Amino acid sequence: MHRDDQPVHLSTALSPERVAEINEVIDRITRWARGREDIVGLLLVGSCARNAARPDSDIDVVLLTTDESRYLREDGWAVELGLGELIRTQPWGPITERRYSTASGLEVELGIGSPTWAKTNPVDHGTRRVVTDGARVLHDPAGILADLLAAC
Repeated sequence: MHRDDQPVHLSTALSPERVAEINEVIDRITRWARGREDIVGLLLVGSCARNAARPDSDIDVVLLTTDESRYLREDGWAVELGLGELIRTQPWGPITERRYSTASGLEVELGIGSPTWAKTNPVDHGTRRVVTDGARVLHDPAGILADLLAAC
């Protein structure tokens, strides 16, 4: 597990500009989440969390909130974050994917779900797969993501 205040160290296959862009987007989302009481967890997953991003990789973030419908029915928050154009909304069990494309073509996938996604007794099979494929805690005020990572 990575510390939540450290930059992501990405693959040398990426240009320095792409690394800077990815880190800037992750930092922007993290700062924004820390200012919202309804966001109880933010978890970087996938290739960026594994430090294995390629030029065609996206940024994958799980956003756990006590107000899912707000992020699924409104786009003001995504505009505020500068995520770009919404290109897809798709449910994946307890998580709903909202995929955006920035002006540079970098895709940002936010998987929006409730805190129950991180339950540990037992850990859901799909949740375990996401976490064990690479996960870095970005925001975890109550420690639910730390508990989840420890359980996986």
